[in-house]
Amino acid sequence: IGGRLSEILISNGFLVKLLSRFPEKYPNNANVFKWDINKGIIDIKAFENVSVIIHLAGENIGSKRWTKKRKEKILISRLKSLNLLLQTIVNFNISIDTFIYSSAIGYYGTYTTEKIFKEEDIHGDDFLADVCYNCEKTALEFQNKNIRTVLIRTGIVLSNKGGALKKMVKPTKLGINAPLGLGTQYMPWIHIDDLCQIYINAIENNLFIGAYNAVSPNICTNFDFSKTLSEILKKPFFLPNIPSICLKIIFGEMSSVLLYGSRISSEKLINTGFNFQYSKLYDALNNLLIKKK
Repeated sequence: IGGRLSEILISNGFLVKLLSRFPEKYPNNANVFKWDINKGIIDIKAFENVSVIIHLAGENIGSKRWTKKRKEKILISRLKSLNLLLQTIVNFNISIDTFIYSSAIGYYGTYTTEKIFKEEDIHGDDFLADVCYNCEKTALEFQNKNIRTVLIRTGIVLSNKGGALKKMVKPTKLGINAPLGLGTQYMPWIHIDDLCQIYINAIENNLFIGAYNAVSPNICTNFDFSKTLSEILKKPFFLPNIPSICLKIIFGEMSSVLLYGSRISSEKLINTGFNFQYSKLYDALNNLLIKKK
């Protein structure tokens, strides 16, 4: 998300400064600055001429099995980075207009129900819900410092540069694609460019305050997603479904993200005047996966 968002912001005339653990990897970019959340280190120069902070940091939720140690890293990496930014702003009396935090629809819990979750609904009671709730609670400390604070609860981000879609495309191209578990679980998704535009709107529109669900208004089931992906790539679509037990053995607790999912409302976002460029799954996948001549 950070890479694509930076590209679009810069193309729109924004000055973008990046915080990195390894700024030496970007020797030709004077706008990359050092931070180390474990040591509590951050380069103060990163805040010069900055009015908006966008927080996208945190251990990757889907890269490894959720051991106890891994779950701690997922939570602590987010809380430490949030607290480091907040304390730096307070300690050095840095003036910031807006703080935008990248949360997730995991806030509502990992369930498959007919309920359509809205921003005002209470958080769920599983691991991801606890992570989202605690991180959002910390992010709202910026609001207590009179900084306009926006929470972007993101669905499955579709991008051709990585993330969930890349993992789904590989087996599909090999001719192996089937629904997961029952296949009836919902998959709230969003095209990467639509997500980036939401961030831009949140920067430019001072009426953006609080939580917003960043998902397409046309949410599909896992069955429909898998079938559409096979159609786009012109590859076989297999039945029967991949049994839930197989995914639980491979991924452990993390399999819940694959096997369960509910619909999430984007009504609040749409009411701000936001228009999705890719509201339909076929159009989104076609744009990302089919090379244009």
